[in-house]
Amino acid sequence: MKRTYAQVVKQIETLKQEADKLRRQEIDGVVSRIREAIEHYGLTAEDLGLAPKAARGAKAAAKPAAKTRRKSAKAGPAGARVVKFRDEAGRTWGGIGKRPQWLRDALAAGKTLQDFAVK
Repeated sequence: MKRTYAQVVKQIETLKQEADKLRRQEIDGVVSRIREAIEHYGLTAEDLGLAPKAARGAKAAAKPAAKTRRKSAKAGPAGARVVKFRDEAGRTWGGIGKRPQWLRDALAAGKTLQDFAVK
């Protein structure tokens, strides 16, 4: 027996109601676990970043601005990169990122990475 449009719409509405009920139950469980963790660790609204903007601004003013980018510990001074592969023409590659065209061409011609490894 084929279902009618009205039957499908009714089924969709029933499923939406069931989904909303399940979502509310899941949210209640999550909120309960969050409250337990807050109580267990003695967290405040400020700890969670939920303090009023004035309070957050005062705390932020007391702290120096955090750096948004960090330099790699391996990078060393600006421009100094570790060379891991070199060809006879002096072209180099550090082994990070896409392989340069000269190296791809050499590998396609039968060479191996070990042939270019800097020792």
